[in-house]
Amino acid sequence: MQGLMQDWPLLCHRVIDHAKTQHPNREIISRSVEGPIHRTNYSKIHARSLKVAQALDKMGIQEGDRIGTMAWNTWRHFEAWYGILGVGAVYHTVNPRLFPEQLIYIINHGEDRVMMTDLTFVPLFEKIQEHLPMVETYIVMTDRDHMPDTSLKNAICYEDWLNDVDGDFVWKELDENAAAGMCYTSGTTGNPKGVVYSHRSNVLHSMACSVPDMLGLSSNDIALPVVPLFHANGWSLAFSAPMSGAGLVLPGAGMDGASIYELLTTEKVTVTAAVPTIWMMLLQYLEAENGKLPDLQRVVIGGAACPRAMTEAFQNKYGAHVDHAWGMTEMSPLGSFCSLKPEYAGLEGEALLDIQEKQGHAPFSVEMKIFDDEDNELPWDGKTFGRLKVRGPAVSSAYFKNEGGEILDANGFFDTGDVAHIDAHGYMQITDRSKDVIKSGGEWISSIDVENMAVGHPDVAEAAVIGVAHPKWDERPLLIVVPMEGKTPSFDDMKDYLSDKIASWWMPDDMVIIKEIPHTATGKIQKMELREMFKDHVLPTADAA
Repeated sequence: MQGLMQDWPLLCHRVIDHAKTQHPNREIISRSVEGPIHRTNYSKIHARSLKVAQALDKMGIQEGDRIGTMAWNTWRHFEAWYGILGVGAVYHTVNPRLFPEQLIYIINHGEDRVMMTDLTFVPLFEKIQEHLPMVETYIVMTDRDHMPDTSLKNAICYEDWLNDVDGDFVWKELDENAAAGMCYTSGTTGNPKGVVYSHRSNVLHSMACSVPDMLGLSSNDIALPVVPLFHANGWSLAFSAPMSGAGLVLPGAGMDGASIYELLTTEKVTVTAAVPTIWMMLLQYLEAENGKLPDLQRVVIGGAACPRAMTEAFQNKYGAHVDHAWGMTEMSPLGSFCSLKPEYAGLEGEALLDIQEKQGHAPFSVEMKIFDDEDNELPWDGKTFGRLKVRGPAVSSAYFKNEGGEILDANGFFDTGDVAHIDAHGYMQITDRSKDVIKSGGEWISSIDVENMAVGHPDVAEAAVIGVAHPKWDERPLLIVVPMEGKTPSFDDMKDYLSDKIASWWMPDDMVIIKEIPHTATGKIQKMELREMFKDHVLPTADAA
């Protein structure tokens, strides 16, 4: 017997239809690449998205064609996504922070026919366009007054392009399993690999994100997604915000502490989301300028483990609750969210921070398990850690063009590459990446835990921990520190500070101070580069082995 419900495909452009119908006047405010603040709303975005779709259709773009975007978070990038989706094409977000060689590989491998680019990146494309033979047209996302004199092939001014159509267009009829978006991940070995989202997976994922125990956005919120749309599907905020009717504030290219602070305060933002490196800059700015955040209620932190000191600062100094989250490009990306279940609702002080250090519990649509190296499932006791695997309707089943081969185990689970434990209430905590965990004397040391504690020292701006070869213990931890300006913490200071915060055998055997810790294009600490930098480092404890 079949159900007697309507066949209503889960298509991404239905999200912007809903926002236009139910929340037409909710504002979308952007810091434009050209400079001024731009204001629009969901109704106008919907109308312009139809124009994008119509203009692409007029160019001969077919269902499944890839349209590259290299752009900041602005209203133009936002509406372009929906226009691309509505014509049946695939948005392919390209991260401008990658090396030119990686960009060339990704754009060619993705077979992008059109590239939409902000003014910022025109010089970059002028340099590499000869290596991008499949890109037929470059659409520069600006107006006629700011359109540069460029050598880009078949360059088009975005606003002129939209003015050539009238918006009298009907979204294409599509299968909900059709490809919607593509984002390449460099979190695997070898070349970056393409993750391909479907309309169905995006809609289901955004619905899962929107419930109160997850992002919990509502039409009463004003959301500032600092996380760029080119990072892991934009953390789904391009879908979950209009789905919920939340107002949007888009930061454009202004990713520094002062620019973010200006938008948070002038636009009365209630919820915001970014990686820890962004919040570190904001906190430093707030401290220097004696700033306040009177309207901000929630700060979502993901992309890397959130330091305990960062959570304390936002909550105790600025009155904004921190929501620690975790996910992956391959997961669309949300995998867990550290909202408080009733079992933890009464906690305060250090006990509350202990829970908030965890990456949290999974939403409906994400199944999560941990396994040992022999693939035996491990208990949820909050202590036993192993390889974290996941499955669900918004989790990758394969990479584009089957790069990397089979990525699921016999039961359909995807190995995240993270090492974690899960407690009895379902709260997961990442202890390391499997390739970064420090193996000392047959035991594992979590570099992330030591880093998060070390960065709480008042003289430390950033910290990283890597394993260094040791003749007796195989590996021992080396602490790498970037000090606060004008400060020089000693190793003895750090050991005293950490002595009651980590297990004694986790204590680093040595410390080095450097000016800057290398980061990946997505803001994560680049452990591979650090291991190369310090591969010949001799620990003082090695002589006593």
